[in-house]
Amino acid sequence: MKNGRVNILDVTCQLTTKLVRFMTQWIEKGCMEHYKLAPNLKICRILNGMWQAAGAHGRINPQAALEEMARYHRAGFTTWDLADIYGPAEDFIGDFMRSLPQQEQENVQALTKWVPEPQRITRQMAQSSIERSLRRMNMTSLDLVQFHWWDYNNPYYMDALKYLSDLHDEGKIRNVGLTNFDTERMQIMKDAGLKLVSNQVQYSIVDRRPEVKMAQFCRDNNASLLAYGTICGGLMSERYLGKPEPYDLDTASLKKYKRMIDAWGGWQLFQELLSTLHAIAQKHGVSIANVATRYILDKPAVAGVIIGARLGIANHRDDNARVFNFRMDKDDNSSIEDVCKKSNDLFEMIGDCGDEYR
Repeated sequence: MKNGRVNILDVTCQLTTKLVRFMTQWIEKGCMEHYKLAPNLKICRILNGMWQAAGAHGRINPQAALEEMARYHRAGFTTWDLADIYGPAEDFIGDFMRSLPQQEQENVQALTKWVPEPQRITRQMAQSSIERSLRRMNMTSLDLVQFHWWDYNNPYYMDALKYLSDLHDEGKIRNVGLTNFDTERMQIMKDAGLKLVSNQVQYSIVDRRPEVKMAQFCRDNNASLLAYGTICGGLMSERYLGKPEPYDLDTASLKKYKRMIDAWGGWQLFQELLSTLHAIAQKHGVSIANVATRYILDKPAVAGVIIGARLGIANHRDDNARVFNFRMDKDDNSSIEDVCKKSNDLFEMIGDCGDEYR
């Protein structure tokens, strides 16, 4: 404005800039893939994993975390995976929800977990735990509670699931799912009449155990898989392509999935896999992590892939969005299969999904 008069050119430029920004965000969100996990729950197929808030992946500043969560949300990554035991993760969701207008809160999907110590579980214990999550997350009903139990020899997990089903009927939980249960236990739950919408399991090109039993069981019983470990904590990336075997990994994820790679076939075979993924990535103009993620998203029964979000420490939003912009072909999948044929059978070595925790 000069001498009280509006500069039309300046105003036009400002409006154009805002319009471009709006259209960019609209296009990015429009490219997102979504999945109807339940009649009342539609999720983004790339979920933001909040295990990284638990403390073993670097210190996260709460204010920086909230600012990053807002950026994820604006980019269309609206689905969060967390747990009552993931440090301040549920509190972060609560603070984030309070920062949003009421109408925008409905566009957030927060999938938490209940992970009690194996012991005799009472109705009061289940109710108290769920009500605590509701308070922390600033919600009146939880989108999805994914139940985890460390010890199959302790039979009270069935009582815990029954109480969760009761809380679902009361409206405090919208859906009930599982984390790291095997197919045998899911059959027991089905026979008991329990209604479960999902099971969260480790699933990657390296760890394809869900393909042996779990995926088919889920398809036959109207349940879905939520996959984690798909990019092996970041090991499936250009950063490790052509590099010597690392021994000084600095996060819990990297250490965990390096052990899985060792069991699968070792670093030399993993380098062969990375080279194959790199060739596919260059062909499609994407990253190795994109190829690894797309490969699992295309598998039967998979609703979504969880990719860790180190809020305020590392940002992979733009790269993650590229997963939705390409499709792998028969040759891509065949070349990956040729490498995997040389690997060990992790189902024979470890067992079914979740057996590595028991």
